[in-house]
Amino acid sequence: MFARQTAFILRSFIAALILAAGFAPAVHAGEAFYSLQPRTVSVKAPEAPAPAAVISEPGSRYLSQSELQVSGFPAPPAAGSAGDKADLAAVLQWQKDRTEAQCAAAMAQSDESYLSFFGGVNPFPVPLPPEAGAFFKRVGADVGDAARNIKKTYKRERPFVRSAEVQPCLGRVQGLSYPSGHAAVARVYALVLSGLLPRQGAIFNRAADQAALNRVIGGVHYPADVDAGKKLGDLLFSKLRRNPAFAADMSALSKYIRRQ
Repeated sequence: MFARQTAFILRSFIAALILAAGFAPAVHAGEAFYSLQPRTVSVKAPEAPAPAAVISEPGSRYLSQSELQVSGFPAPPAAGSAGDKADLAAVLQWQKDRTEAQCAAAMAQSDESYLSFFGGVNPFPVPLPPEAGAFFKRVGADVGDAARNIKKTYKRERPFVRSAEVQPCLGRVQGLSYPSGHAAVARVYALVLSGLLPRQGAIFNRAADQAALNRVIGGVHYPADVDAGKKLGDLLFSKLRRNPAFAADMSALSKYIRRQ
């Protein structure tokens, strides 16, 4: 009797150890035995992560006020210098050569909006998804503020203010001339789009360059203004890329791009 009890206890103990190790019981000759085959365990596959979402709060800025103060930015050509005279001559030459269609194209880009610059090559649905629209507005606000800070430093007047020969076809717009805010904003937008769609980068850069040139064609900026705007755009984009919120928001835009 004692031997049977001892054997039963020993078998129960071994069975418990085998179950704990994950082996499945089988039935053989009316009693359970344990095969050395692991139990099949149903494991739920992990859910795919949700697409990244724009994380910035509406109306927020990416760059701080100190980051928008660009120190050491090069000055425009000094008034009356050879460079300044060449700038004015270029504006007058465009005034002589421009067509009504060119003036109309420049007028269509009077505001610094994303679609006015890139409507013809825009990779997003129209109307823009709210997240995309908010992103470009935030970026444009940062770039515009940085450009205005530099304008206050150098106070270069518009071509038509300095010369009665200049007749702008965009009207006598307000504000100072150097650097061009339009050129800076368009440049940053082009760099964003090129980052999202590298193979189309040349297309976006050409669109930005045309938007910048239209300000000269329209008689409201000098060539040096738009060149400076492009340099400012490059500088600000390098700052923006180091900002975690900007990087996350830019990455999140990829899910809205139209697939061809």
